[in-house]
Amino acid sequence: MSHPGRLGLALVAVLAAGCAAPGGAQPPAAQVVVDSCGKQLTFAGAPQRVVTLDQNSTETLLALGLQDRMAGTANLKTKVSPRFADAYAKIPVLSPKVLTSEPLRAANPDVVVASFKELFTADRAGTRDELESLGVPTFVSAVNCPDGTTPPFERLFRDYESFGRIFGAEQKANRLAADQRAALAEVQAVKRDPVEVVWVYSVFKGVPYVAGRDGMASQISRIAGAVNVFDDVNQEWPEASWEEIARRDPDVIVVGDLSERGNPGDKASEKIAMMREHPVVSQLKALRENKVIELPGIEMDPSVRTVDALKAFGAGLDKIAGRG
Repeated sequence: MSHPGRLGLALVAVLAAGCAAPGGAQPPAAQVVVDSCGKQLTFAGAPQRVVTLDQNSTETLLALGLQDRMAGTANLKTKVSPRFADAYAKIPVLSPKVLTSEPLRAANPDVVVASFKELFTADRAGTRDELESLGVPTFVSAVNCPDGTTPPFERLFRDYESFGRIFGAEQKANRLAADQRAALAEVQAVKRDPVEVVWVYSVFKGVPYVAGRDGMASQISRIAGAVNVFDDVNQEWPEASWEEIARRDPDVIVVGDLSERGNPGDKASEKIAMMREHPVVSQLKALRENKVIELPGIEMDPSVRTVDALKAFGAGLDKIAGRG
């Protein structure tokens, strides 16, 4: 394991070199301060050695052209989007699964980025306080820290803005947010008959996990003119039961495909088979009439690809309604 003093010295050296900004991005002209999930992060220069703890964060930074700043990635859930494949291939993979503290510290990062604060625990990457004590700021997506008023997509765009300021990539960040806001508006502009939908993300030991009110899936539903049947549950992906799904009788079923993760029940086809074999769920009109939309599970979580799930969901609703 790297000695804390070595990590701190590396951080000072890297920040001092902030004027050298590969990839065409310009470093901030002055000290940058951003808020991230309860912590205030201060950067004296543009970071040069960022480590991302999950695929969502990795792809978002790649969308901003920051691959030359990335000292490592981890926790790949599925294949990287083809548009990022070449850039991703040049970045060290510190762990194919959840990253732990020893390889993280050996990479000498000057900032660590994650979509989920749960990745910062003592038995994983280390707590945010531990890394901060070593001089390494930790950034957590604003989507993972709801404020009770700002919708998930706007919190995701806030991430883009923060990354733009941190890395001196404001132009790309602003353009990315503008393009995705336009995509949201395009989906929202289509007048659809209201339908009720259930989002089945994963199944663990036979128990389904569905979209609650707090996550991206619920906002995707609203943008497209649909209602999430579990919108009364104040969680992102709450545990449910097949019987409760049947009781709520959705008009449309969305199934997440996590097939490359490799766990039982991860494939969309496996989830659908479970539902067709269930004595109660199999009787749902939505299932009998095949009103099912399959989406990549990775796109249901907050990342640069979530807008793709929104567009595919809208197209799926239009096809079911006979407009596609």
